[in-house]
Amino acid sequence: MLYEVESVRRFSGIRLDKIPDETTILNFCRRLEHHGLGKVLFERIKEHLTRHGLMLKKGTILDASIIAAPSSTKNRRRERDPEMKQTKKENQ
Repeated sequence: MLYEVESVRRFSGIRLDKIPDETTILNFCRRLEHHGLGKVLFERIKEHLTRHGLMLKKGTILDASIIAAPSSTKNRRRERDPEMKQTKKENQ
């Protein structure tokens, strides 16, 4: 997301020409996870923001890209798949 979304770069304070490569970011994330520091870091950041009148909550970023797919919403058992939804793009 750092490469693709300007608002994420601005939020993180990282310029496009200074973004670490993907391997560096993944290694950093794995080390945080291995040492159980992700939750600690999240709580510290949340406390800092709270002191400045801001709020941070855990969430999920979704990619809402529209892709080409068959028009059927039924799965292999010929039942409607509860996770599948349809939409139109440019009246198609």
